[in-house]
Amino acid sequence: MGIARLIFVAGAIFISTTAFAQVGQNDAIKDANLADIDSLRTALNADQALVDAIESGRPYTSALQLDAVLSQFMDEDQRRKAYGQVFRQINLNTSPREELMLIPGLSSRMAHEFEEYRPYTSLEQFRREIGKYVDEDEVARLEQYVFIPLGLNSASSSDLMTIPGMSSRMVHEFEEYRPFTSMEQFRREIGKYVDEDEVARLESYVILD
Repeated sequence: MGIARLIFVAGAIFISTTAFAQVGQNDAIKDANLADIDSLRTALNADQALVDAIESGRPYTSALQLDAVLSQFMDEDQRRKAYGQVFRQINLNTSPREELMLIPGLSSRMAHEFEEYRPYTSLEQFRREIGKYVDEDEVARLEQYVFIPLGLNSASSSDLMTIPGMSSRMVHEFEEYRPFTSMEQFRREIGKYVDEDEVARLESYVILD
């Protein structure tokens, strides 16, 4: 094997083991799992029945689950508008086309490009690949709606802190029980600190690596 080939392979190994996944920052869009009732009511101009339904449907581990709840109260156009205010981020690597299309303003062509570059290992890769088709502002807008699962055993503290609602104390617990060898172990250990719903919400952002 030539020197150039060795450098390429070594570089690929380094990237695959160090390019941890990330969660898009969406401060302007309220998290359907975390937003308080008053915030939901204001953001959606919602009546009490809708707000109660959103709250009772938690935790949402996919945007499709949120869509199923809102579809009882809103038509498709109303839901698209609502997702500019409230959303549940979607997994870039596993979400089906139906879920990708919940992102406001996403065309079927762009959904295809999202799928074309799977698997994503970092948001930097997402920015680079999707930036071939839309400008920087649109990439930033789309990024708000997505995440790439974090490796339970390899993600850094700063990466874990990008999970919505994550605390430094919980990051410590994630790291304390490493290495995780199964998701059942994750549920058991983290379930010592938070309830079953919160374990399920946190689990949706991670993978066993």
